[in-house]
Amino acid sequence: MLMKTGLSGTDVKIGSIALHNLQKRYGSATAVDDVSLSISPGEFISLLGPSGSGKTTTLMMIAGFEMPDNGQVLLDDRDITRLPPHRRELGVIFQNYALFPHMTVAENVAYPLRMRRLPKAEVEERVRRVLDQVHLGALASRYPHQMSGGQQQRVAIARALVFDPPVLLLDEPLGALDKKLREHLRNEIKTLHKEVGKTMVYVTHDQDEALAMSDRVAVMHEGRIRQVSAPQDIYRRPADLFVASFVGDVNLIPATLRSGVAHGAAGERLPAAPWTDADRDATLCVRPEHLRLDMTAADNSGGIQGRIVNMTFVGDATILEFRSDSGLQLKSKMLNIAVGTMPQIGSACVASWAASDATILTE
Repeated sequence: MLMKTGLSGTDVKIGSIALHNLQKRYGSATAVDDVSLSISPGEFISLLGPSGSGKTTTLMMIAGFEMPDNGQVLLDDRDITRLPPHRRELGVIFQNYALFPHMTVAENVAYPLRMRRLPKAEVEERVRRVLDQVHLGALASRYPHQMSGGQQQRVAIARALVFDPPVLLLDEPLGALDKKLREHLRNEIKTLHKEVGKTMVYVTHDQDEALAMSDRVAVMHEGRIRQVSAPQDIYRRPADLFVASFVGDVNLIPATLRSGVAHGAAGERLPAAPWTDADRDATLCVRPEHLRLDMTAADNSGGIQGRIVNMTFVGDATILEFRSDSGLQLKSKMLNIAVGTMPQIGSACVASWAASDATILTE
């Protein structure tokens, strides 16, 4: 277990987590299927996936609230698979905060320390320090019902931090909050991670949260991890069709790759596609912001001829829906920075993309 000096000047514990071939079944249904993952000390990693993907069950097996049918959970190379939650010394933050309504903020935060029978003076000092860290020092005497949802969430974070666990586990902690508050608190959690340096494992179904907050993202589907990468790579270089379609908006274009040329399902020649291996059938993945629509290109420009069939204003951008002469339907995202230059529905145009902006998927 590593020790690191935080911005407050105190040493904090930082742990590593390793999952080896975890499996969890509920009757005939397999919730988690052969999950292996290594999490480095101080890393912020998100388990991202839709409902039923196995992400929360995986987190609960790390925490000790669920026992795996097979596999191991290691904390700093120590097998904790069969230890009860209270002996793992991990901090857990739930979506519903799980605060005691009859206790003040200070009493809620002090609770883990009192259960460990720490001296009163040390309890008071630790509580004061951690409440200042989450900007709640002035609210120590309030009760949960007297606080906003965002403030309650900070109390839950303070309670998880106060006994200095080597790892924090966060189960959709912002799921009950409105969009604006979620965005504000995700930035606070990210800043807090930088300040305290704790290893954090964060469960969410929200792509924006995972991409904005994480050092790495593990995308889960049907109990398995489909890809573990940095946020930029998850978005720009998805490993398969599920990751491509789940994370962000995307154009998925069926293609046949033959003799260095990509052809669409209707036989039309497609713009640049990066590949060097054998001819095959595949799917091209192109994000809408990388799809260019040229209103002035000539017929031999190397793009796909077609027309704009719909436009949707979404605030900072407009989504243009394109249909090729052969029936291929694509989306392009155009930022609303040049007022008066937006094309109209029915406008003829040519769609294209750079080879570096396309990913070839075979699954």
